[in-house]
Amino acid sequence: MPNDNWKMNPSVDFEGSLSREWLETNGLGGFSSSTIIGLNTRRYHGLLTAAAKPPVGRIVMLSKLEEVLVVDGRRYELSANQYPGVVHPQGFQFQTGFRLDPFPVFTYEVAGLLFEKSLFMVQGENTTVVRYELKNGEHDFKSIKLELRPLIAFRDYHATTHENNALNPQVHVEAGAMTITPYSDLPTLHFAHDAGEIETNGSWYRNFQYSVERERGLDYAEDLFNPFAITLDLTSLGQAQIIASTEPHDIHQADKLRETEINRRKNIAFASSGAELVGALTSAADQFIVARERCKTVIAGYHWFADWGRDTMIALPGLLLTTGRAAVAKSVLVEFARHVDRGLLPNRFPDAGETPEYNTVDATLWFFEAVRALLQYTGDYEFVRENLYSVLADIIVWHVKGTRYNIHVDDDGLLYSGEPGVQLTWMDAKVGDWVVTPRQGKPVEIQALWYNALRVMEYLAEKFNDTGAKGNYATMAELTRASFNQLFWNEGASCLYDVVNGDARDDKIRPNQVIAVSLPHSMIPPERAESILRVVERELLTPRGLRTLSPTDPNYIGLYEGYSGRRDSAYHQGTVWPWLMGPYITACVKTFGEPGRQAAARWLEQFEQHLGEACLGQVSEIFDGDAPHTSRGCVAQAWSIAELLRAAVEDVGVTVETTRAHANS
Repeated sequence: MPNDNWKMNPSVDFEGSLSREWLETNGLGGFSSSTIIGLNTRRYHGLLTAAAKPPVGRIVMLSKLEEVLVVDGRRYELSANQYPGVVHPQGFQFQTGFRLDPFPVFTYEVAGLLFEKSLFMVQGENTTVVRYELKNGEHDFKSIKLELRPLIAFRDYHATTHENNALNPQVHVEAGAMTITPYSDLPTLHFAHDAGEIETNGSWYRNFQYSVERERGLDYAEDLFNPFAITLDLTSLGQAQIIASTEPHDIHQADKLRETEINRRKNIAFASSGAELVGALTSAADQFIVARERCKTVIAGYHWFADWGRDTMIALPGLLLTTGRAAVAKSVLVEFARHVDRGLLPNRFPDAGETPEYNTVDATLWFFEAVRALLQYTGDYEFVRENLYSVLADIIVWHVKGTRYNIHVDDDGLLYSGEPGVQLTWMDAKVGDWVVTPRQGKPVEIQALWYNALRVMEYLAEKFNDTGAKGNYATMAELTRASFNQLFWNEGASCLYDVVNGDARDDKIRPNQVIAVSLPHSMIPPERAESILRVVERELLTPRGLRTLSPTDPNYIGLYEGYSGRRDSAYHQGTVWPWLMGPYITACVKTFGEPGRQAAARWLEQFEQHLGEACLGQVSEIFDGDAPHTSRGCVAQAWSIAELLRAAVEDVGVTVETTRAHANS
């Protein structure tokens, strides 16, 4: 589990150490991340990636600190970097362990000295604090010093830096602080420290190699600039700290910042039943909740996603409601409601702050389910009536008369969507002009979500005495149900078609049909639900989630690897998505009762191992369809965490206890 000390000998298991990463976040969209031995394998790795325009505008400012422990004049390099054909230095040979306690802690043994490094980000600031500490109370050495050389990138987090003459190497030095502004159009970086010696002769470090980017077919080489070096004396005090931030700090604030962050994390919801997985998922959920202008929003995944409408609505119940953050959930719903246009929720807010994109059919329909879940947890009908009901009603109107991307209700009551060349469902991969999984027409989960939305509106109309609307929603829902059951049942396969488009029926075995069973308002008769789940179990279920396509299909791709086009072609053609375990578990418990609940508890336990496999304490975006189901994609994904957490609480029955202060946050 994530607060354990992972026992390792990195000099023996070097590759295993590189596959394990850690992640710190700051509630603004910024983050700090690397491998557990501090060797950066991604262009997204760095000690301080600041969100200049929260939650976006992310800039890798401080890539890393080169660290040398000097004991009575003998130098021990603790860092590790990959250069062409060589790893240098190899400080991991001194490393004895890594743990999250509650944030990243690296332990070393050097010349008989037990040495510890820890770091954290300050909530609400683009600030990283690093502490170095000798754990030996007594020693015989006359001099113990630590030399630190910051390596800066100062670039967009999707890019890489290369040696250039535009960089301003000037360092502004004050007592206990140094400031650099390498480029006039990027933020200033402040360093607070308690160093005894300072050297300001800057130089470039060239040709760092990022192995993961190389595997992904992307730019994987980078040059980093070292603006200065500082020497910290550990001989008498045994401890030293450094603060890297876009804001000026006094080094004497470091201990207070640390204490505040520890207390904040203690106030995060935790599992009261002793279920370690749920406790870990609850802590992980906090990292996705970030600021956006007037409100909070949800980062879809780290390292490279921003806030997406679809991901936010799917993740909202698990991230915010099961953890007692109803006030945040309300803020998110109201903010997205403000951006509804022509009956559609934004699919994403672009990094640079351009006009939101509306190329989605399902995000808007998941919005209804998120509102229903809010009422399930809070019963705050007045909030929904005042802030959301009219928006929801207008969405239905637009869907009936038709809106962007040919989204409209057909005469049979089912929802049609799509145009050639666009992808509107969550299976949205494209390679150039090639739509990998074309689902134009009537996708199965869209019909399920549309029916669920109509029933939610029927219920709300009754609550709010909107009698005429209630009858209209009920009539529409009944037509949808009748048409759906007539058109979507695949008698030969004993499950549902994935897409119906006129006379065409897509009979590929995909997981989308599970959503038609799992939603609170379902059109599926019990006997058909059982059959659907048996087919999904046989064809799609893995220990890490559901495959997106049956391995028996000729288009199945079992490995998600290689360059961008190859990866995108596999994204929904067999790749496993853990978020789908949420709907699957809900559907199983709903259909099979107690046996389904017991099976779900066993499935959830399998994810405990994963929390120590990739990004420690987090759940990855995707996994290979083929065993051993290697983790891929983003190292931490919001809806992966959220749906496992929601299913554990709502379906398996693990209880979550929240502090009063946190519940009102």
